[in-house]
Amino acid sequence: MKAMRVHDASGRFQLDTVPLPELLRPTDVLVEVKASGVVPNLRNVISHYGERSYLTLPDLPAIFGLDTAGVVAQVGTAVTGIAPGDRVYINPGRSCGSCHACRSGEPTNCVAYTFQGYFGFGPRSKQIYKQYPYGGFGQYATAPADGLVKLPDAVSFEQAARFGYLGTAYSGLRKAGVGAGKTVLISGASGTLGLCAVQIARAMGAVKIFCVARDPALLERVRALDPQRIRTFSYGSGDLGAWVRSETDGVGVDAVLDAIGPGASHQVTLDCLRSLARGGRLVEVGAMSDPLPLNLHEIMCSQISLMTSLWFTVGEGQDLAYMAAAGTLDLSVFDHHRYALEQANEALADAEQRKGGFVNVVIVQ
Repeated sequence: MKAMRVHDASGRFQLDTVPLPELLRPTDVLVEVKASGVVPNLRNVISHYGERSYLTLPDLPAIFGLDTAGVVAQVGTAVTGIAPGDRVYINPGRSCGSCHACRSGEPTNCVAYTFQGYFGFGPRSKQIYKQYPYGGFGQYATAPADGLVKLPDAVSFEQAARFGYLGTAYSGLRKAGVGAGKTVLISGASGTLGLCAVQIARAMGAVKIFCVARDPALLERVRALDPQRIRTFSYGSGDLGAWVRSETDGVGVDAVLDAIGPGASHQVTLDCLRSLARGGRLVEVGAMSDPLPLNLHEIMCSQISLMTSLWFTVGEGQDLAYMAAAGTLDLSVFDHHRYALEQANEALADAEQRKGGFVNVVIVQ
């Protein structure tokens, strides 16, 4: 098959011909790739080979491609419930299946947890890469049957290629307790991850959605999605906490989903924390890496919870597919920039330059 592989830390893709993947286990499936999302941060991750002790990358040359959707081409002899011809999204979260975390139903806490087609979280990820070395920038990929989300006809392959961001936002919002009658602030709301969170908060029944970002024009596009529930604030234009309290009868918001990216100041996150009501929760799902100075006594006295959320389960991904099919989750807002497999370099350059989360850069086949 054809695959666009990375051969060195430059992050440049090269078109190669490699053997067609084989099913290593009777519980595996072979998926013919139809669309794969392009992560804007991919080149940055690749350029740091060996520099981040908490991240493990596959040996080069490697096939990247994190968010992959396609059609099942072949199933292992022990697979039930999945058949050739099924439209699926491959949740790339892989775990060893046998450690205490895996046996406790918490695979994201596995010591070998790995994103197929991207990076892992420790040295044991190397073994996972040997088992599942195929990202979405190839014509076919293998995956375990229990790692698939079935896609209804209402969800296009291009929309499914955004499920990594949608699922991350959904899992974070669930942990934050967002639902009917709740208020939520989304920091970085106009970005790739933040816009997904806005749409999902709407689907989950949040009554007020406070959207914080820097670009007023993008914020206006976000507000127009649901003018009755969405309030917007351009960060740096005033006191964020005072604005939130003026919109919530002085109480503050029930939840914050922090989706700001790398390079952002920790002050943004601190201001979001101070916007919470007593007993509120802030869930970090972005990539803010600036050290965060906290007054834990103050947080404790207000019973504020600060937590992180990594990725999402296959079940949560299936929830998203069902919500989209029912029409409660609107995925029509994305502007798909489509590229052929051979144009992976151009696609990544586009993703790096895209302005706001409305753009969805996808490699289609």
